[in-house]
Amino acid sequence: MIKDETSTTLRLAALNNAVWCDAVCGAHGLSPQYDDDAYVWLSTSRTPPLYPDAVTLDAHVAAQSVLQWIDTDSPGCSVKDSFACLDLAGDGFEVLFEAQWIHRPAGAPVPEAASSGLEWSEVTGAGELADWEAAWDGEESNGLFRPSLLREGIAFLAGRAAGDAGGRIVAGAVASTGGGVVGVSNLFARDGASADAAWAGALTAIAARRPDLDVVGYEGGADLDAAVRSGFTAIGPLRVWLRTSGRTHYLRRRPE
Repeated sequence: MIKDETSTTLRLAALNNAVWCDAVCGAHGLSPQYDDDAYVWLSTSRTPPLYPDAVTLDAHVAAQSVLQWIDTDSPGCSVKDSFACLDLAGDGFEVLFEAQWIHRPAGAPVPEAASSGLEWSEVTGAGELADWEAAWDGEESNGLFRPSLLREGIAFLAGRAAGDAGGRIVAGAVASTGGGVVGVSNLFARDGASADAAWAGALTAIAARRPDLDVVGYEGGADLDAAVRSGFTAIGPLRVWLRTSGRTHYLRRRPE
């Protein structure tokens, strides 16, 4: 029974991630789709940087059922293998990274970060969104996140250093609703802010908005450790496959 519940939650996490990818791609004027069996979310056109061309939504989908729909010829093709069960090596792909889906039940206590010194709010305008992206990217906004993403069901959460006259954004995350859960992605902390403080702020904001929904996402390495400290459980592996020929648009930072 526990295994069945975990499998269901993992599928919801993958679907939530596909819904978020769909929103980002739609904001760039693309028209992604689901295959006829709803086993794969995909874009027949190259997706924005850091976002996959396909996300698998079922553990039994065949590799060719994914690859037949996407552009594997132009540089940068990538596939999010949500169940870590595809083998795309023979099709010219290599594993870019592996991670774990994470889950936190609705109503779980929010971790404390009383000493974080951060003040949290939701991004509400185009200029603030550009500032958020620059803080997340570590350099400057390049327009990856379009203002049309500032809509119901998607919240760009910003943590600012308390007392900072400039209101610098030093932590943040995206909380997106889809598939009956809330997905957390693009979580970051910089300039002395900690990942634990970022998780505490994001989860507090989510609990205030959607206390009825479980929270999901995916992380790896030290980021996974921080998520576990914040009350998440790792529920299953995923892989991102990247076409090895030509330019790679995933390498500057981890995809979402």
